[in-house]
Amino acid sequence: MKRILFITLLLAGFATLRAANSDYKNKPEYLALRDSMRNAFNEGDSTRFFPALKRLEDYLLEQNDLHAYYTQRCNEIVFNMNRQRILEAYKLSRQLSQELRDKQLDKEMYMAHNMLGHINRYCGNKEAAKRNFRDVIAMMEKAGYYESMPPIYMNIVNVSIDDDPEEAAELLDKAADIAAKYSPDRVFDIETRRTLSYFNSGDTVKFMEGYRAYRQGVAEGKTSVHGRTLEAYYEAVRGNIDKAISIARENQGDDANDIATKIYEIGGRWKDAYESLRKQTEASDSVNNVVLANSMQGIRDELRLYDIERANAKSRQVTLTVIIVLLLLLIMAMCYIIFSRRRHMAELKEAYERVLEVDKLKSKFIQNMSHEVRTPLNVILGFAQVMANPELSDDPEKRKEMANMMLKNTHLVTNQIDEMLELSVNEASGLALRDDNVEVNPLFESIVHDKQSHAPAGVALHFNSSLPPGFRLMTQKRMLQRMISELLENAVKNTSKGTITLAAGADAKLITITVEDTGSGIPKAEAERIFERFVKLDSFKAGLGLGLPLCRIIATRLGGSISLDPTYTGGARFVITLPL
Repeated sequence: MKRILFITLLLAGFATLRAANSDYKNKPEYLALRDSMRNAFNEGDSTRFFPALKRLEDYLLEQNDLHAYYTQRCNEIVFNMNRQRILEAYKLSRQLSQELRDKQLDKEMYMAHNMLGHINRYCGNKEAAKRNFRDVIAMMEKAGYYESMPPIYMNIVNVSIDDDPEEAAELLDKAADIAAKYSPDRVFDIETRRTLSYFNSGDTVKFMEGYRAYRQGVAEGKTSVHGRTLEAYYEAVRGNIDKAISIARENQGDDANDIATKIYEIGGRWKDAYESLRKQTEASDSVNNVVLANSMQGIRDELRLYDIERANAKSRQVTLTVIIVLLLLLIMAMCYIIFSRRRHMAELKEAYERVLEVDKLKSKFIQNMSHEVRTPLNVILGFAQVMANPELSDDPEKRKEMANMMLKNTHLVTNQIDEMLELSVNEASGLALRDDNVEVNPLFESIVHDKQSHAPAGVALHFNSSLPPGFRLMTQKRMLQRMISELLENAVKNTSKGTITLAAGADAKLITITVEDTGSGIPKAEAERIFERFVKLDSFKAGLGLGLPLCRIIATRLGGSISLDPTYTGGARFVITLPL
């Protein structure tokens, strides 16, 4: 919450810079409107906030102060973020960006990018957040807003500090240089943030030097938002762990557990570190669940307007909720087992590191799901709105094209959910009961025929078989069909022209099945990594990165194997062997 409120203060600072000479700023009418909106904002009262905001926006438009008007539009976005209505905040940010672009208000465009940066950071999309903030800096530099650039650099530092400390250090240097020249009052806060990074990297010597500089600045009457954290870390370096924890938990709000975890780590108190991390993870899970639930509810409310999509939206939401609950139950069970059975210090440390890895995997899963499910849903929603428009032309070709796009994206979402369910079921099972007597050639021909409709124009699918007519295999038909379908689906996504070939042959003991394509190919160094969960060599391709891991699990359960042929060039070839 405190981080989001800081955005409002920053935006207010921009508005002051641009409208400092506006006469209306001192009029009682304006002050009453401003205070009414601000009080409702601070109290989180939506019934008062939105009407008060509308009155203030109308007044600013009458004064022709567009900068102040769009600042209030940003405050509306921030208010929705504070209420964890991330979908609504995202939509408002996109509308703001489009409106500024249509009106060619280039100098105000940084506002929309700044909002998108905070939304992406809030949702865990670090790379997108950094791109947004860098765009803000470029726009500010072009418009000459140098005095307001250091806070944006600090936003990127906060995103990069854990993954790329060197980049964060360079950004701190840039922020300090700009602040020293254009806004010296920000330098002290930047340097205290740099001192925190020394503690996080384990450099206690530089940390102590920075702390002494901080104390000297305090003696000179300077203040920093990082002061309480510095005091806590200082006590931790001196070995006063309990005192450090007491300081950390005083007035630190949601950040207290994160700070306490680092302090316990430096003190070697792994059991306490584990407990602090558990509380931090539970708090993070709670926020993520609320954000995800609110986002899905927003999508559901809009899809209610279209009867054909209502049932599918509800089914997808229930499925996602069940998966998240199962993951949370799994994490809670792991925490309970670790807490009850690990007594000694070394074992507690090992459990602590294991929970960290699970938390990263969970975060990656939520991030992938948030993007890969929301994108096709937005496409379906968009075309449904277009088709529902009574002014749309009755051209049957256009309607057929839109219907095909909706069907394609519905297939994407359904396939992704099927992959997760199949992976969950098969991963927990042993060898499959091979009690289906399957005639192979007709089955494979049918799968190839079905997948041809999903292939891009100019890509042909073929089936080549050296198996005799009527050849049969004792296996589990559903699992075999799923594995071949996943491989062909993968080939279709990565092949823009040429051919995709499914081939089958057998000897006295094994049946060999190959799927090869003329697509982008896979480097030899990635031949095994592609079978790991959530691995995608091309992040722009649709999917969760679960198809190939599912194929390997199915092949193993059927008593066989699957691998990438590293000798094949001009695309990719996967080889499956199953026992007769």
